[in-house]
Amino acid sequence: MHVQFPAKPILPRAGWDGRITTGPRGIFFLPDETETVAASENSDETLYCEAEATPAVEKEKPTHESSETDLEMEDTEKFFTTGQKELYLEACKLVGVVPVSYFIRNMEESYVNLNHHGLGPRGTKAIAIALVSNTAVMTLELEDNCIMAEGVVSLTQMLRENYYLQELNLSDNDLGLEGARIISEFLQRNTSSLSNLQLSGNNFKDEAAELLSQALSSDYRIKSLDLSHNQFSDKGGEHLGQMLALNVGLQSLDLSWNHFYTRGAVALCNGLRTNVTLKKLDVSMNGFGNEGATALGDVLRLNNSLAYLDVSGNDISNEGVSKISRGLELNDSLKVLKLFLNPMSMDGAVLLILSIKRNPKSSMEELDISNVLVSEQFVKTLDGVYAVHPQLDVVYKAVQGLSAKKAVLLWTNPMKLIQSYADQHKITVVDFLKNLNPTGTMRMPVGEFRKAMVQQKQVPLNRSQIRELIKKIDEKTGMVNFRSARALRPICLSNFCRGEVPSSL
Repeated sequence: MHVQFPAKPILPRAGWDGRITTGPRGIFFLPDETETVAASENSDETLYCEAEATPAVEKEKPTHESSETDLEMEDTEKFFTTGQKELYLEACKLVGVVPVSYFIRNMEESYVNLNHHGLGPRGTKAIAIALVSNTAVMTLELEDNCIMAEGVVSLTQMLRENYYLQELNLSDNDLGLEGARIISEFLQRNTSSLSNLQLSGNNFKDEAAELLSQALSSDYRIKSLDLSHNQFSDKGGEHLGQMLALNVGLQSLDLSWNHFYTRGAVALCNGLRTNVTLKKLDVSMNGFGNEGATALGDVLRLNNSLAYLDVSGNDISNEGVSKISRGLELNDSLKVLKLFLNPMSMDGAVLLILSIKRNPKSSMEELDISNVLVSEQFVKTLDGVYAVHPQLDVVYKAVQGLSAKKAVLLWTNPMKLIQSYADQHKITVVDFLKNLNPTGTMRMPVGEFRKAMVQQKQVPLNRSQIRELIKKIDEKTGMVNFRSARALRPICLSNFCRGEVPSSL
């Protein structure tokens, strides 16, 4: 049924803490029951938005369980989608904040970046009011805005009514334990469309980890969660490990830059043993040590879903690397392993690449050991691994004894070579790249593209050249996009002038 809302939707008073509903005249911001009587005695307090409304756009609202909430939409099929600017301006007037011009200009875009705008709790409330009926914004960035717990309340109320917002960044807002409590309560009855939540740098400690873990144990809607740069210790790791054992929704989890040591690392790994949905885990810049690495090695033998693992900067030596290597011998799901900034030597690096070679089912595409200096013998051994797994790229620091002058002679801009071939055959660079894809489409998985570039004979390239090419067309989603090749330019060789030698030559 098509409904046209008339002008002048009723807006909240400055102290609004009630609920939102729709009615014959549009969107109403209702006080709680104790304020209703007083409001009816003084009708002059009711404020109107003077926007002229046009017909509303009907969109299907996802089915959800009924729940008690401060924000209730009585008409679940109709959204007031007009007068967004006027609605926001009046909301700013009521809560006493200066409107954000960027938000006004972009409130009908799918991506809105309000990072570092100094919104505070009241400015956040005005944004939340405007977004209750917004059907355009799908990604909202609110990093570093001093939102605090009060602002989180407004956002969670809005999310219970808005079924279009999918990604929310609340990083660096010092939400603390109370903010974690509010978010946890929201997640426990989450009926929104929110799937990506960033909570980095919010001074969350182990008590917050317990609250969030309880909520996420039963939440299946959140697919990507960032809890990096917080204050979780081993106790928090135990709570999060228990959550991972139960959660069936998370696909990406960032726990980097926390304080997980042996006990926390083992607890997280115990959760990963039975987890079947997590594909990406970042635990870099913690303190797993060799004991944690041993637990990770066990996980790699048992877990068949994890595709990306970053354990950079975790004080893992060759002893721990050997345990991870044993896991790699049996793992067929991991594609990316980052071990940068760990105190391992070339001997540990040899263990890693040989374990991949011994696993015919290995899916490994990238191994980052870029702080390790290798020898020419290591490079020869690696060539044998590449012969078995052409999709693999091992990133190391440099080759001992290889001069910068020799490196320059071996290295030529890959795009220059491809462009020259394309010109000779009267085709475009995009056509050349597209022809490497068996499906003939413009996008291709990174590993398959690397394998195709290694095996093609028209434009011979070494691993460093292929890596540079991938950097230019990588979408950071595990896919390359050939359309990006149109904007490629020659790569500067100034690094060689400083004596920096690329790896994998």
